[in-house]
Amino acid sequence: MLHDPLTTIPSGQYVPRNSHHPRSVPAPTGVCSMDTAPSAEPLTTTAPAPGSSRRRVATAAALASAVEWYDYFVFGIAAALVLGDLYFPAGSPTAGVLASFATFAVGFLARPLGGIVAGHLGDKRGRKPMLVLALTLMGLATTGIGLLPTYDTIGVAAPILLVALRVVQGIAVGAQWGGAMLLATEYAPEGKRGVYGSFVQLGVPIGVVTANTVFLLAGAFTTDAAFAAWGWRVPFLVGLFVLALAWYIHTRVEETPEFREAEKKLAEQEKAEQSSPLRTILRGHLGTVLLAGGSFAVNTATFYIIITGVLDYTTRELGMKKSAVLMVSLCVSLTQLVLIPAAAALSDRIGRIRIYALGAVGIGLWAVPLFLLIDTGSLLWLAVGTFVASCFLSIMYGPQAALFAELFTAEMRYTGASLGYQIAAVLGGGLAPFIMVLLLEATGTSMAVSGYIIGLAVIALLSIKVLADRARSR
Repeated sequence: MLHDPLTTIPSGQYVPRNSHHPRSVPAPTGVCSMDTAPSAEPLTTTAPAPGSSRRRVATAAALASAVEWYDYFVFGIAAALVLGDLYFPAGSPTAGVLASFATFAVGFLARPLGGIVAGHLGDKRGRKPMLVLALTLMGLATTGIGLLPTYDTIGVAAPILLVALRVVQGIAVGAQWGGAMLLATEYAPEGKRGVYGSFVQLGVPIGVVTANTVFLLAGAFTTDAAFAAWGWRVPFLVGLFVLALAWYIHTRVEETPEFREAEKKLAEQEKAEQSSPLRTILRGHLGTVLLAGGSFAVNTATFYIIITGVLDYTTRELGMKKSAVLMVSLCVSLTQLVLIPAAAALSDRIGRIRIYALGAVGIGLWAVPLFLLIDTGSLLWLAVGTFVASCFLSIMYGPQAALFAELFTAEMRYTGASLGYQIAAVLGGGLAPFIMVLLLEATGTSMAVSGYIIGLAVIALLSIKVLADRARSR
């Protein structure tokens, strides 16, 4: 069994490496040093926030994550169903889908930029302003896609503008995750950081469920022709509600206690030493960032293969009904609402690494049975295959927010955690549906997609082992 260093540090006294004057603070469960100095510090170093403030912040962070991911996922569903024909007319359906998925991937390529800019400013200026900015950008970009004329109306300008708006979506979601995650985890009471971090992680299944529901309703109340003409736009126009949430967070949510403590530290140090959290990350902690990204790429890749790639594959190649496949995706995502917080709570008790690694092992082992079941063309076996895969994804995703937050000190946490997450998004999620279509076309078998998932699972387990060995050696 993989040794879990995150459970070997007893509660008691904790002395930061860079402190010139020893100070003692309680060491919460799950905190460890995972890189070169400065070592990762406890997330709770200030007086605890009142219960009402914690609940308000946790709710706001969860809502921010949910609406942000909803806006992001409606593009993925639309890319699999209609965008190829409307914005990338080509000689074959496969070429149109590839172009549509390439645009989908562009959003992922932009996510590290959002993570870098928001991470740097979030570590210097605060978590809340960056989260508000991310929500505003996402709301404007998503609404813009819903109003964008098609290729038949404005010609080549249509795909160009679509790509540009998708880039803005990518920047927004890249900026959002770190801010929402830190609002939740830095307000968490001792021993419940995994659970509080999972509130933000729940935004993903909530976003998937909501996006699938809105698309199902749009399809149910329109004919196929009407859906292609205007019905698909309705889910994008819902993005206007994001702006209202951004205003609520701006006016009602306070900055985290952890960031306020970090501000005091920064004020006491030489400006040259801490002028750039990004520079500090790149010089002393780039290895941890890359290992974090490598550990999570299999999760993002498998997730987007299931919700986007499989939607295209089952409807275009296997002849399954669009509404039925969307309903399966919706029902499977509902189960994650229970599994994600359960896995996070378990990680608070027995350690992040054990739970995280278990999910990665499960994803790799299930990759072949997953597509054997999908290839039957049976709705029941599609549901079984994706449900089991979703269980392993949830097991891994639940503790991930707290795990990534614990890798870095407060002064660089937004930057480091965001970069690790967004690197995984680019290497895994952004390219996964595109790679899936290419593999299917090149090999003619879905087992090639299974091999792709297995390869990423091996990378994840190697990355996790190195992170665990680093922590154990401290």
